Amino acid sequence: MNHNARFTAHAASCYTSKFKQLNLTLICAGLLGLPLMAHAEEITPTNLRLATVVNTEDTYHIAAERFQQLVSEQTDGAVSVEIFPNASLGDERTILEGMQIGTVDMGVITNGPVANFVDEFSVFELPFLFPTAESAYSVLDGEIGQEILGKLEDVNLKGLAFAERGFRNITNSQHAINAPQDLEGLTLRVIENEVYVDTFRELGANAVPMAWTEALTALQQGTIDGQENPVNAIHAFNLAETQDYLTMTRHIYAPAIFIMSLPTWNGLQEEVQEIVLDAASEASSYAREQNAIMEAEQLAELAEAGMEINESPDIAAFQEAVAPMYEKYGDQFGDYLQRIQEEVK
Repeated sequence: MNHNARFTAHAASCYTSKFKQLNLTLICAGLLGLPLMAHAEEITPTNLRLATVVNTEDTYHIAAERFQQLVSEQTDGAVSVEIFPNASLGDERTILEGMQIGTVDMGVITNGPVANFVDEFSVFELPFLFPTAESAYSVLDGEIGQEILGKLEDVNLKGLAFAERGFRNITNSQHAINAPQDLEGLTLRVIENEVYVDTFRELGANAVPMAWTEALTALQQGTIDGQENPVNAIHAFNLAETQDYLTMTRHIYAPAIFIMSLPTWNGLQEEVQEIVLDAASEASSYAREQNAIMEAEQLAELAEAGMEINESPDIAAFQEAVAPMYEKYGDQFGDYLQRIQEEVK
């Protein structure tokens, strides 16, 4: 065999060997179920600014940190998430407006303020709509919730996943509450949403809508008597310092939402969009789990701090008092209320 022939044979042998190795790699990846996707070096380096109005002890921050971790891991650090807690980028309305114009990338936002941008979100805030957290998860993560989440695109926002604020309860600095008549004469801060305002006016309270950052100052100064929030928020913000009484009314289940600026979303590569969606969903589930795990411990710590806790108020009386809310708002949400009630049954 001459020199050229030997060289050709060697080259063919090398090519065949490399081809077999490539085939073996592809086959192994298929058998192991590994995705044959772009490497992180192919992802455009991106920094996402995520805003909340809560402190670093709150469940929203826990969800944000979990999201931050997942996105970094799944992009090998190509996409980073910078978290801005404590309303450092403004209250929730301001954050949402910033997302609309693209000056804020994303946030974990309470459902009530979101309803001021898309009316249908208010249906979730009707009092005593969800008997359990599990019934809420079924609706929010199912067809109804995802339909409403999709409506955010009409206002230049992108809904990613429903996280959790939780079942809301009443605190105040004046006296114990067991039934609706105990709310008469009390000035309570509520979310800036008409369903909340009307619910507490039906209960006999002087309902004052205001942003959470303003509410904290008002509670400290004593210009309002109380507020309503889930246990995780009452604990995270040390409300036992200004509030002596906690009543476990569980009157409204409040979702939270991972929301992104639609301009930011549209600027992400498709594989990054998939990673962001999956991370938001997983972080939301994680936050829900943490809420459930921590509530008993948080209640115990609030009691130790001096709060008087009524764990068994007259729920039937509260439900009867707010029944007119369903007559007033029932038709406002199309068929969503009926569909939710049917699913919850």
